[in-house]
Amino acid sequence: MATSNTIKYFGVFLLIQALSLTAFCQQKVLERDTSFTTYSAYINAKKKYPFISIAKPGVPFNISSINNIVYCSVNGRNLHLDIFYPKSKSKKAIPAVLIIHGGGWRSGDRSQHVPMAQQLASKGYVTITAEYRLSTEAHYPAAVNDLKTAIKWIRANAAYYNIDTTKIAVWGFSAGGQLAALIGTTNNNSLFPGDGCYINSSNVQAIVDVDGTLAFIHPESGEGNDSKGTSAATYWFGATKTERPDLWDQAGALNHVNRKTPPIAFINSAVDRMHAGRTDVVRKLDSLHIYSEIHNLPDTPHPFLLFNPWFEPTLNYTVKFLDKTFKGK
Repeated sequence: MATSNTIKYFGVFLLIQALSLTAFCQQKVLERDTSFTTYSAYINAKKKYPFISIAKPGVPFNISSINNIVYCSVNGRNLHLDIFYPKSKSKKAIPAVLIIHGGGWRSGDRSQHVPMAQQLASKGYVTITAEYRLSTEAHYPAAVNDLKTAIKWIRANAAYYNIDTTKIAVWGFSAGGQLAALIGTTNNNSLFPGDGCYINSSNVQAIVDVDGTLAFIHPESGEGNDSKGTSAATYWFGATKTERPDLWDQAGALNHVNRKTPPIAFINSAVDRMHAGRTDVVRKLDSLHIYSEIHNLPDTPHPFLLFNPWFEPTLNYTVKFLDKTFKGK
């Protein structure tokens, strides 16, 4: 007969094994899809545009930064952001910009836009790059709620970083552009309440959409074509267009434009399908007398803003739009 100590030790062994298995499963669930990186995009784009280089401007001397701040914990999962801000403290509170990375709602990383965040900070903006749960971890609308929560974090910490809470912009590229447009057109919309970490508003006062789709179910949209394999959008929604057309419609900013929609700047590549629905959005904005501007960069690949010679024009278009919207310049 086994002694009580033997039974005790065997029980501890089983507990350790169970905890190890749980940790392994969690690691597998959170394993990142690295199919879209700045380097992989560069290698692909260089085939057609051999003159390009990855944009790596020097870090401006007049900014400070804090990395890996936990802005919310969702079911034990910590969500992080990095913040970049001017060293010299202005007497007046200054605008903030939330930057959202792309990668098909499945890949990509907030670090890809650190150069843009640093340069914007040097121009007088508090700039935040935030992570959000990707489709490998959580389906739509988790990403939207995560980013709405990041905006709430900005307001909750506005006093510390000298942020003007009436002047917050959202900026996004590709899937991040789609998310930026959706976030900005759903101010005060109960569909996306955030993750419950703060009671602050998640409203924004300006949108910069860099090659992000405005509509999923639209004649111009290329999203959701699963003929050669499951598309990125299908992974994100967890269902095809025909299975859940309500979700695909709901996620299109075009369907939410209203009189409270803030000004929007569109910065686009030569890949037309990446800004599906833009003409219809602008038509709606015009009818509501809401300012918008369009900047098309001819003969450019989709991830153009990550590379020279297009990084600087993207930065300049962004700064001029934000200055006009927030500073009246």
